[in-house]
Amino acid sequence: MQHPTEASTRQGIVLMLLSLLMFTAMDALAKGLVQTYPTAQVIWARFAGQLFLVVLILNIRLGPALRTRHPGLHALRSLAQLGATGFFFASLGHIGLAEATALADLNPVLITLGAALFLGERLGPRRIAGVFAAMIGALIIIRPGADVFTPAALLPLACALSYATAALLTRKVGMTESPWTAMFYGAFLGTIVMSAVMPMVWQPIAAADLWRFALICALGTAAQICLIRAFSMAEAGAIAPFGYAGIILATGWGIILYDEWPDALTLLGAAIIVIAGLYVWHRETRARRAG
Repeated sequence: MQHPTEASTRQGIVLMLLSLLMFTAMDALAKGLVQTYPTAQVIWARFAGQLFLVVLILNIRLGPALRTRHPGLHALRSLAQLGATGFFFASLGHIGLAEATALADLNPVLITLGAALFLGERLGPRRIAGVFAAMIGALIIIRPGADVFTPAALLPLACALSYATAALLTRKVGMTESPWTAMFYGAFLGTIVMSAVMPMVWQPIAAADLWRFALICALGTAAQICLIRAFSMAEAGAIAPFGYAGIILATGWGIILYDEWPDALTLLGAAIIVIAGLYVWHRETRARRAG
């Protein structure tokens, strides 16, 4: 497998961070909506909105985007993406946004190990050190034994596994196909599955909440295209440690929207996460230039 260049890795990291900014904003909005509407309805809106926007954007280019050599991989990726979104949204009604994100953001360990096992990517000491240092930061935030570890904590952990699976499949298909192909099929199957559930849970949407549903659709779609491009341009193991930045972003949204202020240990964990991500970026850059 040809290794990405330094420039493409750097661009992949930037796109990864941008996707996290939008994903955490979407999650913050979803946290408010699941207090009023069935979780399944919010998940349906997320996928149906993406499908609508993709079809609208592609227009006459939709036909070429539907052609794929990996229908099975796209189906698995879509189910993994649906699982990641569903498990995470379901957890938001039970635990805080920052705590749920911290648990879900254990996925970089799974992505890095999975990329080495299934995609043949290198698993060097710098990546291992960065991932596990960031994981320590995440554990400082969630503090095993605290109230975070309730049965509801299993939901974001299931999200982490689903997200890692989707990320690895994104890397696999993204190396040979257009990002829009993954965007369409990811939204299509998710919409079909959730539409089958809607007659049982549908609740009329208040006019005052329409903009929040619309914004969730827009943020989710934009974040997904950035994420697909990121994993298409850079190795999964190189950008995985930056996934921990989602904890910091989610904490920020929690403060802004729900007045959820982090304590000193949360700030310490966040600092470790940032340092770990910057360390991996710095060492990868130096190694490439030296080589």
